[in-house]
Amino acid sequence: MHLKKGLLAGAIALGFVGSVMAEELNTDEQKASYGIGFGFASNLMQQTQGLDLDTDALVAGIEAAMSGSETALSQTEINAAIQALQEKQQAAMAELQAEQQGQVAENKAAGEAFLADNAERDEVTVTDSGLQYEVMSSTDDGASPTAEDTVRVHYHGTLMDGTVFDSSVDRGEPIEFPLSGVIAGWTEGVQLMTEGDKYKFYIPAELAYGDNSPSPTIPAGSVLMFEVELLEVM
Repeated sequence: MHLKKGLLAGAIALGFVGSVMAEELNTDEQKASYGIGFGFASNLMQQTQGLDLDTDALVAGIEAAMSGSETALSQTEINAAIQALQEKQQAAMAELQAEQQGQVAENKAAGEAFLADNAERDEVTVTDSGLQYEVMSSTDDGASPTAEDTVRVHYHGTLMDGTVFDSSVDRGEPIEFPLSGVIAGWTEGVQLMTEGDKYKFYIPAELAYGDNSPSPTIPAGSVLMFEVELLEVM
């Protein structure tokens, strides 16, 4: 039942909206009909979930129903077609998930290789968690934060290939946040710093976003690198 409503939404969205938009909506009947149709389609379109639908057939089904005509297909035929379409969609989703999982595995393997090489550099320190860092500049006379503190920092975040995904430096404005509310690599790393220090962190995926990603600019399973300047412990 839900799927058939979704098909109807697709028909309204794909078939009717374009023609209605070409008309002038002057009468109360036109305005009400357009509003009801648009809202109905907006709510129900989500239920199609990307199904590959035939627009002409969708519109024909709606027109037949609204004119009181008999259905051109038996309910058995409709149910069989819906099931076949669902199975195709599920197969496509499974294939996409497999591809995504494969890409995550590749990203993690590349990250592990990078971190293994990076750890051999004399200027890099590796903590027990696997976090890597190097001291770019140090003051040794400021306050150090705890995990419960709020800090004000400047940072520049990149992927292994140098792609910038986020940067307060580029925006020209420092940011404040509680250390308890960020990724584990940040929570651990910034506590190693004192006010005025500037460190570079190499954060393994498991201390960042793991197999998920909060943004299309950060591939899942990625090592993240941050240059961080601790301006103030709040």
